[in-house]
Amino acid sequence: MDYRTLGATGTKVSELCFGTWRFGKQTGDTVETDRDEAHELLDACAEHGINFIDTANVYGDPNGTAEEYIGKWLSERDREDFVLASKVYFPFDGWGEPGPNDSGLGRKHIRAQIEGTLDRLGTEYLDLYYIHRFDEETPITETLETLSTLVDKGKVNYLGASTMASWQLTKALWKSEIEDLARFDVTQPLFHAAYYEDVAEYLDVCADQDVAVCPYSPLAGGFLTGKYERTDPDDPEAVETPGGSRGDLDEQFTEYYLSERGWSILDTVREVAEEESATPAQVALRWLIDQKDFTCVPIIGARTTDQLDDNVGAIDVSLSREQHDRITDARYDESGSVIGH
Repeated sequence: MDYRTLGATGTKVSELCFGTWRFGKQTGDTVETDRDEAHELLDACAEHGINFIDTANVYGDPNGTAEEYIGKWLSERDREDFVLASKVYFPFDGWGEPGPNDSGLGRKHIRAQIEGTLDRLGTEYLDLYYIHRFDEETPITETLETLSTLVDKGKVNYLGASTMASWQLTKALWKSEIEDLARFDVTQPLFHAAYYEDVAEYLDVCADQDVAVCPYSPLAGGFLTGKYERTDPDDPEAVETPGGSRGDLDEQFTEYYLSERGWSILDTVREVAEEESATPAQVALRWLIDQKDFTCVPIIGARTTDQLDDNVGAIDVSLSREQHDRITDARYDESGSVIGH
């Protein structure tokens, strides 16, 4: 495993980050990843050299379960070997019915949530604390002042921002600059080979300000693993899923990925994977890792150790500049226009 400096910070992280949003998540009567499975995955991460672990206070049912799983696992290891990231914004269901100050990025909610997160993780500090969303009802100065205090007190090393518009990120960075407050050094947008134009301005801000990018859903909800097959050349939404039923897909998956542009990119990813004797997932992850304008550390969310092993194989893949550009250019038609739906 290679390690890279996380944007403008002084912290080095593995080329891949492990996401834990499935830990303790209840789907119907089934827990997607129970504690034993979570610990098995975390053990495999450590064996592969992944030192960057991403979670959130609201992951798991009830909320906080994912942090508890990680905290229990971490209690038998050296805390300093790992870079821990968590998040704040949403109501936390462990406190019963949410009150008027039990969500958002106001001072009261942030201060309450950081203590719960640290307690569940069994640590005195977080390496990275994300705002899970932008709070339009709270002045950004109040949010940044509160987060800066956590940095000053040593409860948080660096700040991150997940899911916001480019103008909101720009505003926050500007406020930090002029008011001498801790800034967002890391972002967590939806970004992958099949989803670029929608976040292009956002990524330009990150590149200009040396802000690291840790994309969630780097494999497009599984689309870029190549496990979906197109069944009608005239209909991009005609697809065979691993489960065999078109109904296995949700509306968001269909809207985001099942387009002429998506299939064009997937075809190119498959083509490059064949050239490199790699899997499509490995090539799609390597394409992100090799972004040249900003530090990019994809967040992988493997369900099994076999999936994790496959994802980690991305670190051994080497893409030429021509191959990387070919994947990037697959979203354009011969006239240079972005391929539509």
